[in-house]
Amino acid sequence: MERIVVAAAIVERGRLLAAQRAGPPAMAGGWEFPGGKVDPGESDHEALIRECREELGVGIAVGDRIGGDWPLSPGYVMRVWLARLVSGVPHPHEHLALRWLAPSELYEIPWLPADLPIVRAVQALIPEG
Repeated sequence: MERIVVAAAIVERGRLLAAQRAGPPAMAGGWEFPGGKVDPGESDHEALIRECREELGVGIAVGDRIGGDWPLSPGYVMRVWLARLVSGVPHPHEHLALRWLAPSELYEIPWLPADLPIVRAVQALIPEG
């Protein structure tokens, strides 16, 4: 059975939040959507809300799901939702850095390979402005 990882495409004022991985070494420095593994007995939405609170120190409202199950490493799939902030200001508690990216800046950072197709899907959903 595949392990589920959830991630948030947090969009505010026409910009997407990206998070730079601190580890493991093979992924350190790459950029991703914030999120993490779903714990046993936890729903996808509960995990997403918990992960954003732990990783970023923010509360989110979960919106529409983006695509289906996105393949990660063997045995893992990622599920991604649009989200918006409802409380707090994002801080990189578990990441090296955070960046808000306008649609024209989305490809200025080295996204992790598994996240890149999701960036393309999210790009169409970010309002210009």
